[in-house]
Amino acid sequence: MSTAATEKLALLGGPRAVPEEDEDLFRWPIVTEEDEAAVLEVLRAGGMSGTNITRLLEAEYAAYQGARYALGYCNGTAALLGAMYGCGIRRGDEIICPSLTYWASALPAFNLGATAVFADIEPDSLCLDPRDIEHRITPRTKAIMVVHYCGHPADMDPIMTIARKHGLKVIEDVSHAHGALYKGRLVGAIGDVSAMSLMSGKSLPAGELGMLCTDDQLIYERAIAFGHYERTGELTLPEVTPFAGMPLGGYKHRAHQLSSAMARVQLRAYPARMAEIQRAMNSFWDQLEGLPGFRAHRPAKGSGSTMGGWYNPLGHYRPEELGGLPIDKFAETVNAEGGRTGRASNFPMHLHPVLNTADVYGDGKPTRIAFADRDLRQERGTLPVSEALADRCLGIPWFKHLRPKQIGQYAQAFRKVATQADKLR
Repeated sequence: MSTAATEKLALLGGPRAVPEEDEDLFRWPIVTEEDEAAVLEVLRAGGMSGTNITRLLEAEYAAYQGARYALGYCNGTAALLGAMYGCGIRRGDEIICPSLTYWASALPAFNLGATAVFADIEPDSLCLDPRDIEHRITPRTKAIMVVHYCGHPADMDPIMTIARKHGLKVIEDVSHAHGALYKGRLVGAIGDVSAMSLMSGKSLPAGELGMLCTDDQLIYERAIAFGHYERTGELTLPEVTPFAGMPLGGYKHRAHQLSSAMARVQLRAYPARMAEIQRAMNSFWDQLEGLPGFRAHRPAKGSGSTMGGWYNPLGHYRPEELGGLPIDKFAETVNAEGGRTGRASNFPMHLHPVLNTADVYGDGKPTRIAFADRDLRQERGTLPVSEALADRCLGIPWFKHLRPKQIGQYAQAFRKVATQADKLR
């Protein structure tokens, strides 16, 4: 019998599986003297509001992403709005996106007079379920917003097939999945345009920054025209050149160059750091393979897909395999072992008042349907997989270094609880 099955649970007076925390194992971002020097150089030159450093970053990021164009933004939310505008989303239009994601994947559409129609997610990947997309398409649908949720690549092949069949643009929100691969291809380089956050908590961190990447010149130039007034002299396409000098959207989306400077350093270091994170996280999950009540949120081995920097890692909780042990009790007991866990999923947006009752701009009706041709609000029960995640999703430690001893202790914390769940009921 394993130690995990016999050693007394810490919650019941036994020894902790993780006797002492190693905070360096989780510290993020990793800031070096090179980061500091790059930021100080911009600060001392007084170039915080310029674009010269951002342009260098854009060239490097485009090369990393394999894109023809990259455009820096003040944050990821602005980049997603720019991507929507670049794709031609306008008043009365609809985008299809997951409800289970950070709000910036959907709410910027409100600024364009557009709205979101939510599709359900796959229970394993927690990304858009291609089987739930097509029946939601109407003549007003203009784009599909794909979110690679918590680092897991969405199933892009069938999504792209659906989009091409119906003449829709595909926007990839890569904020959770920098560097992740889908069947060997870099996410963010598959759809028509990608946008991503590089805020300080992301797996590729730069303080506060966003990036848009695309091969489509029209999307790129529209995005410039919409929110980058100081760069409109670069526009060449007849659709946007008459408006040079002012931002069409009245937005100032320029990136702050202190963040751009940090991002350049972080981008150079990221492939090696990402590789170590992947080794560490896979080591953790490999040790829990076959454990009742808990499953890894990661692509199948041999699929050619990876989790990138494994942002906001989580696992699938299966209470029915542990005699119905409530998720909060499981988390409490793991945390008593030092295991660092808790409920992890976002609140489904389709159930939030902002998407149902808020009249943001004084139109006399909820903004979600202000310019729609029907009431497309979605009640509880319409997206069953998304709605069930709160009780079936747990966060796990996000290891930044491959340290086998410490990682083994955290794995032991989860194993102790799962193998002794009967003592907690």
